[in-house]
Amino acid sequence: MGFWKSLFGGSDGASAQTLVPANGSIGPSISITNNARGSRATPSKITFSKDREIDLYELEELCDSVGWSRRPIRKVKKALKHSFIVVSMWEQRGNYSRLIGFSRATSDHTFNATIWDVVVHPDFQGQGLGKALMKQIIKELRREDISNITLFADPHVVNFYRDLGFMPDPEGIKGMFWYPNFR
Repeated sequence: MGFWKSLFGGSDGASAQTLVPANGSIGPSISITNNARGSRATPSKITFSKDREIDLYELEELCDSVGWSRRPIRKVKKALKHSFIVVSMWEQRGNYSRLIGFSRATSDHTFNATIWDVVVHPDFQGQGLGKALMKQIIKELRREDISNITLFADPHVVNFYRDLGFMPDPEGIKGMFWYPNFR
């Protein structure tokens, strides 16, 4: 329950990040200095958006940056169109803006949602931005009164999601999968 309280409560203790109001976007915008760029780094503003008009090639570059397998652009476009909620994260530095994070959720629009495709550019990992991105998508799902939120996690990120309050099904239900050509 601590995660849910922190989601709707006060600060999460990220002292390196200053929350400021964001115009035209959802949630906070976060001003950070991106240490990955060296000593000449200038502060950038990180904003979140629910706009589905994402450049598919920019999204593909983001996914490439973390080593994900390529997916056909037409299918990615269709997945975005049919997603219940899409939350993207943008770095803004002056007039320059680039996609640095992304997540989406599918849903039955009433009870259940599943979060998919959570990705943060490697230059921005380790700064609490993945956690902030997850908080944004969960906040949007809870705003829609979705009470059962699930996701699938690769073994190397299970602890990241566990730290956000996700757990294996408490009733012990194991997911099952059907894949073509599995037999």
